[in-house]
Amino acid sequence: MRSRAVLLTLSLYLAFAVLGCTSKPATDSSTDTSNTTATDTDSTSTKSKGARKGGKEARERKESKEAKETKQAQEVKREPLVVPAGTAVTVSLGSALGSKLSQAGQTFSGSVAQDVLAGNAVAIPKGATVSGTVTDAKALGKFKGGAVLAVRLDSISLNGVDTPVQATAKTFSEKGKGKRTAILTGGGAALGGLIGGLAGGGKGAAIGLAAGAGAGAGGSALTGNKEIVLPAESAVSFELSQALEVRQ
Repeated sequence: MRSRAVLLTLSLYLAFAVLGCTSKPATDSSTDTSNTTATDTDSTSTKSKGARKGGKEARERKESKEAKETKQAQEVKREPLVVPAGTAVTVSLGSALGSKLSQAGQTFSGSVAQDVLAGNAVAIPKGATVSGTVTDAKALGKFKGGAVLAVRLDSISLNGVDTPVQATAKTFSEKGKGKRTAILTGGGAALGGLIGGLAGGGKGAAIGLAAGAGAGAGGSALTGNKEIVLPAESAVSFELSQALEVRQ
């Protein structure tokens, strides 16, 4: 009787042991499933990041292409403006010049008195700084009893750069002892009348270059003395002898 009880007890222990051994693989399977899910999630996240990175690079390439096309279009639009030969550039002198006041080789400065157009666009704006040279200056009695003053425009500051200019020099001369008429010459073109301010010789008086105004067709003007004087702020017109290219 006791033998049977012992056998039954051993059988139960063996049964429980077998059940315990068969239940462990189930736990391992669960762990594998968890690991597989985590791996799948990581893979999906990596693909998502790759897709976002690819999209960003595509946008950057597109923006770079558009920026390049815009720059090229702007460069095409900004073609140089060309001021043709024969165009007048009126300059307001920064200081007084004269047959007795000045010397050959002396430089002078000034500013553009009014806009100079190339077509419908302003190529040389009013106020642009200019520089020039006195090419000749002879006081009264040193040139066959008369006086001479010749000036030349050398450069104009455009977009911050001093641009060389080819323009016809202007020569002012007063001929004949006792005469009060100043004859203006330069490149065969009449300069126009010197208007006002010279009679008193006052500094800062305006000298216009408008044709006529009582000056006569020859471009003459009355002076208060025998010397030629161009006060500061005098307006002198120079004619371009070569076309001027202005980059925008």
